[in-house]
Amino acid sequence: MSEKPKAPSESAETRWEKWQREGPRPGNRSVDAATVALLRDAQGGLESLMLRRNSKLDFAGGMWVFPGGKVDSGDRSGLEAGDPLAPARRAAVREAREEADIEVAEASLVPFSHWTPPPVAPRQFLTWFFLAPAPDAAVSIDHGEIHDHAWLRPADALARRDRREIELAPPTWVSLNWLRGFERVSDALAAARSREPERFATRIVKLPAGVAALWQGDAGYERGDPDAPGGRHRLYMRDDGWRYERTSAPD
Repeated sequence: MSEKPKAPSESAETRWEKWQREGPRPGNRSVDAATVALLRDAQGGLESLMLRRNSKLDFAGGMWVFPGGKVDSGDRSGLEAGDPLAPARRAAVREAREEADIEVAEASLVPFSHWTPPPVAPRQFLTWFFLAPAPDAAVSIDHGEIHDHAWLRPADALARRDRREIELAPPTWVSLNWLRGFERVSDALAAARSREPERFATRIVKLPAGVAALWQGDAGYERGDPDAPGGRHRLYMRDDGWRYERTSAPD
């Protein structure tokens, strides 16, 4: 890590509550995007490359993220329509190059999940998440859009979030939570290849202490009722820590 992690200037709970109060923004159009979790084997177990975004950025400012960004027109050039993964792959490769100076082989990307943000999010990025083995190369950041980087074990990144040393978005948190179940990169990639990429359309609900992100399969998802009896598929984002609960099977 190039510098000591700084405490988030605004907690995720406060950020989501602010968005809830303000409601959907007029003309908030959806934008296709892609991100890639670059993974490497280390002595303490699997590690992922994490980047800290400039805190002054309007979208996800100050958050620790995987390399990624929106799909641009160049990513679509020469491709046949109807295959959303093709331009997303190109975008993930390009963003890894632009944000971390890492050249990733497009063929090495494994589709992992797709995320649709809640309507209250200020930017509607419809994002494909990929996994890929990290090439043996040094990371270089521009200190403009990206201000810091670190190779982190997933469990360590989640623990640092609960200590409020770093800030994570729910899709990043859930991805890291899944990755911490693997010791080796090859095992994580094999597990991702063995299943269809899961789709998450997020709904945010208010709790007595903090908020929760709900997804399909949660009994309270359709009505936005966190107290509805039944299955659970949610991330509690409470003042005393975050906790993922899933009792429903994936679709």
